[in-house]
Amino acid sequence: MELKKKKISAQAINALKKALSYIYWYKSDLRSFLTHTINNPQVLSYLDWNDYKRNICSRFVDILVKNEERNHNDLLKLISEVSNFKVFTHLEHLEDGKEKAKKAREAVKALKEISNGHFNIEKEQKEIENRRKEAYEKTLERTAVREKLEEIKNEFFSLIGSENPQSRGFKLEKVIKELFSLFDLDPKASFKIVGEQIDGAFTFDNNDYLLEAKWQKDPVDIGDLDSFSGKLGRRLENTLGLFISINGFSDDAVKAHSSGRRLMILMDGSDLMAVLEGRIDLIQLLLRKRRYASQTGKIYLKIHEIMTGK
Repeated sequence: MELKKKKISAQAINALKKALSYIYWYKSDLRSFLTHTINNPQVLSYLDWNDYKRNICSRFVDILVKNEERNHNDLLKLISEVSNFKVFTHLEHLEDGKEKAKKAREAVKALKEISNGHFNIEKEQKEIENRRKEAYEKTLERTAVREKLEEIKNEFFSLIGSENPQSRGFKLEKVIKELFSLFDLDPKASFKIVGEQIDGAFTFDNNDYLLEAKWQKDPVDIGDLDSFSGKLGRRLENTLGLFISINGFSDDAVKAHSSGRRLMILMDGSDLMAVLEGRIDLIQLLLRKRRYASQTGKIYLKIHEIMTGK
């Protein structure tokens, strides 16, 4: 179900421009946020990123408004994401950080007040999520989908006791490709395996993602995420990444890559199990993780936080 296409007021548009120019100090952070938030990040290539940040934000919103019918959902999503900004520690550690954070909070508060008077975005988003959940539950009632999910889950279970990293890597590749295919995420055939590591790609929400998966005894550390970030940096500018680590990630690795230009989101074995058991569909999981990253700057949202609504 699409959000009702009620025309967005000029007051809300101006408040959005102002808030966007304040919530991040560095343009690289702003660009990362916009890339994760909108459905068509190609728009970002039309901007002059050497210009002043206020001009960039104004130009960006004007491009979306110029074709509001087509970009309506992106505008609503931006208003929602910016209105829900709660963490400003990335500003507070800068010079005059308290003042920068204060201005950002005031701009976000103003946008929220204006948008709440014009839209009930949070209610609409919750209704969309509930409808998607209901639709997914109905989908699972269809024998073919349920049986395929069960087949993939059994394949994954068979790997748990494996002591052969190479063999386990090949089978995990099959599990991931079949799961992503089941949810129409167009996994590319050019997956390759090096030891316990899988490299691949898929398309989600009109964005291209690189995928890396690891199944090793220890949590993935900073070096692994640094390496993956380097791969993303060498691709087209709007390419994002999904890193799956069956045994999770070190706290230092997550913290290090939850600052600056955030290019990736993270999944672990618990996320994978929740999808395989039918407790959440893969699309909804990725949407929630990406939204969390854009709102908080943190790239690792755990499944228990999603399921409990924390």
